Amino acid sequence: MTSPDKRRPRPESDILRTALRRNTGAMIRGTVLMGMYQAGETAFPIALGLIVEHTMRDRSPGSLALSIAALAVIITTVSLSWRFGMRILQKANTTEAHRWRVRVAACGLQPVARDIDLKSGEVLTIATEDADQTADIIEVVPLLISSLVAVLITAVALGLASVRLGLLVIVGTVAILSILSVMSQRIGAGTREQQARVARAGAKVADLITGLRPLHGFGGNHAAFLSYRKVSTEAKRQAITVAGVNGAYAGTALALNAILAASVTLTAGWLAFSGQITIGELVMAVGLAQFIMEPLKLFSEMPKYVMIARASAERMALVLAAPPVTTPGPQRPAPGGDLEIDCVRYGALRDLKFRVPAGEFAAIAVHQPRAAADLASVLAVNVPPEAYEGVVRVGGQEIADLSVEAVREQMLVNPYDGEIFAGTLRTNIDPSGTSRMIPEAVEASLLTDVVALHRDGLDYSVRDRGANLSGGQRQRLSLARALAADADVLVLHNPTTAVDAVTEQLIARNIAELRRGRTTVVITSSPALLDAADRVLVLDDGVVTAEDTHRHLLATDEDYRLAVAR
Repeated sequence: MTSPDKRRPRPESDILRTALRRNTGAMIRGTVLMGMYQAGETAFPIALGLIVEHTMRDRSPGSLALSIAALAVIITTVSLSWRFGMRILQKANTTEAHRWRVRVAACGLQPVARDIDLKSGEVLTIATEDADQTADIIEVVPLLISSLVAVLITAVALGLASVRLGLLVIVGTVAILSILSVMSQRIGAGTREQQARVARAGAKVADLITGLRPLHGFGGNHAAFLSYRKVSTEAKRQAITVAGVNGAYAGTALALNAILAASVTLTAGWLAFSGQITIGELVMAVGLAQFIMEPLKLFSEMPKYVMIARASAERMALVLAAPPVTTPGPQRPAPGGDLEIDCVRYGALRDLKFRVPAGEFAAIAVHQPRAAADLASVLAVNVPPEAYEGVVRVGGQEIADLSVEAVREQMLVNPYDGEIFAGTLRTNIDPSGTSRMIPEAVEASLLTDVVALHRDGLDYSVRDRGANLSGGQRQRLSLARALAADADVLVLHNPTTAVDAVTEQLIARNIAELRRGRTTVVITSSPALLDAADRVLVLDDGVVTAEDTHRHLLATDEDYRLAVAR
């Protein structure tokens, strides 16, 4: 009895069927035109044989002129059908690859992460190479059908001259495809492994680039390079293995096709020598034997490309068919609401409990950096609610009952290592182009000196990861982006660690002024930000151990004074 799992359609098959279904019209048009191309190519040696036959029998200039005109029509048909057929198929192929790239990218950028064991570099490889190779199925099917048309026309034409020749073509084609289909299975398995190794190498590069500065700082760049070299060497070895299999496949296909063409030619010569076919039919047979090499080559390569497309579709299914890490709720928080942490246990957090009323500027002084990172992750919904004990409420609603989009519209958590994108200062501050707070955000974050330093102002070009900015400038740019979003609840994690004390003091005052009446939480050990806050919560060993104003805590709490005094 077949189990339900075995009857369930495979995700990669669904991807390929979807690609074929929504390109049916283009594929039909492309198949017709490519079929005309192959038919024209096949008609050329047939026409030559007929011309020789009639010229030797009739010796009429009129017949010769008519034959030349027929050849011109065949050549024109071949040229135009190939040109427009490939244009249609390649346009559909490119468009379909774009669709899959967008879908994979959309899955990677969704607010709710998917449960996949892949790094960002691997997802990037899937969104590029695998999407392109999956879309190749759009061209593979029409070329397969058109090649089959050419083989059938050749078999019929030779069969009319001699049944033995027609059967030779049909039997030889079936034998070639049977042999090559077995070899293509190994190509598919090797391609899957190659793509996986290349993806891992890409992920390793992305990780190394992200941590390049820290690596240089403690001299770990050489060890990191050796680590990447090992991964890349594995990818190279697999690529060489796949190339060897592809070479064996191509060589075998070429040899088998040549054997079939030679067999047709020799058989036709023997039949002509024994008087069973005419000289014109011999010319036609020799011409078709030469021609059939191309469609047989295309026909024999199709199993390989089908297996590559299936392997790539299987890798895309790892992303597209993966379930979400958490299932978001349907509700939305009340606008301008408060933030409440109720007995949360996660990582370094131990029954953490506090509440920030709407409109308050609260600072959280965390003695352990791990606890600060865990708290920021929980608030940013990078950790699904079911992964920790306790409840987080925004605007009076539990996060588990809210959609992630609604949470992030209401509450923005800006990490201490906020990413800087290639573009301009303006597009980094306001990626969506909808903020009305850009001037205020630039002023509050003291990014004004960076804007004034360059002739282009806010349109100054920023390189990927902010490579042409200093550490303090990148941090202030990230802070300006967070302030420009003007969220009801703003959580900042160490927003001023890369700026000097004077700048930090000014930024702290500016944040307090700009965010007046809006809920703001700063996770920090900065005395300037702690002093600017309405209230300071001291987080030690995963729980709140004290809460008061910064200055009162300095006067009454020795541990606090030692932790934050500079």
